Amino acid sequence: MKEAMFYTKEAEDRVRCHLCAHRCSIANRKKGICQVRENREGTLYTLVYGRTISQNIDPIEKKPLFHFYPASTTYSIATPGCNFRCAWCQNWEISQMPKQQHLIAGYEATPKAIVAKAKQSGCSSIAYTYTEPTIFFEYAYDIARLAREAGLANIFVTNGYMTGEMLKTFQPYLDAANVDLKAFRDQTYRKYVGALLQPVLDSLKLIKQLGIWLEVTTLVIPGINDDPAELLDAAQFILEELGADTPWHLSRFFPDYQLKDVPPTPLETMAKAWEIGKSVGLKYVYLGNLPSAEKQNTFCPDCGTLSLERNCFGLIFNHLQEGCCPNCGRKIARVSMPK
Repeated sequence: MKEAMFYTKEAEDRVRCHLCAHRCSIANRKKGICQVRENREGTLYTLVYGRTISQNIDPIEKKPLFHFYPASTTYSIATPGCNFRCAWCQNWEISQMPKQQHLIAGYEATPKAIVAKAKQSGCSSIAYTYTEPTIFFEYAYDIARLAREAGLANIFVTNGYMTGEMLKTFQPYLDAANVDLKAFRDQTYRKYVGALLQPVLDSLKLIKQLGIWLEVTTLVIPGINDDPAELLDAAQFILEELGADTPWHLSRFFPDYQLKDVPPTPLETMAKAWEIGKSVGLKYVYLGNLPSAEKQNTFCPDCGTLSLERNCFGLIFNHLQEGCCPNCGRKIARVSMPK
């Protein structure tokens, strides 16, 4: 166990956690909503520091990040736990483990060991992913500072429910983030996620303001968040608040966890969602979890020339010339690896 960051003491040995937007008030010997932060006699502890449930080498495009260090690999890590309870969670066995099994499993790994493994594997970055990385912030923060010294980038794949205090503290070491915008209706967040929409929108705007490279992902689920009006609202928010160059990844839903009776997203719905994103003026809209990888390619927003060609496993051909369209010379928004 390690003492947590971002909390204040309250009366009667209670503490208030300020790591995520739930801002849990936690009684003595109780845990927060994430179930991995516990109050012991007025001191808040993280229960997952140094305990990984998963370590993998992934293509950066799998995060998905299409405009950050293209064609590189990232060392992905996770601990058990999450501050959400998404009914469609694809990693529910580990994200919900502390809640459902009252268990925090995993393997001990120091921050130094994680950075060493990332370097040895030839990765260019470390991704805090699979479960919600905000809940293991202290661990990620210590890793990230060592990673920066070792020349590695740091990536958050997140639900965006962190506080501004946490983001501003992490900003000097956080290079990129992919945020799941799970819906654009507050009632959907309340019913299926156990959270609110506004804190996610606030985080998205702050990430952009802090100069962290940002990409957004929305899993399109039939009957839950696939209404064209809702998708249009989400697209307009990305355009107006985050910028036209912000990539929007639209992923096809397949039955999982508590939504096994919901059918896969129709291909027509995915095509319509893509058209909505493009119609408002977003320059980089992508479709994932489809039989074809055609809508995962990057085309020049000006002349339409194929610039970055992908398949389902990552980048297969880079047509750019010094980061620009090979035909018209327009600069394609992206972050390249340092030379």
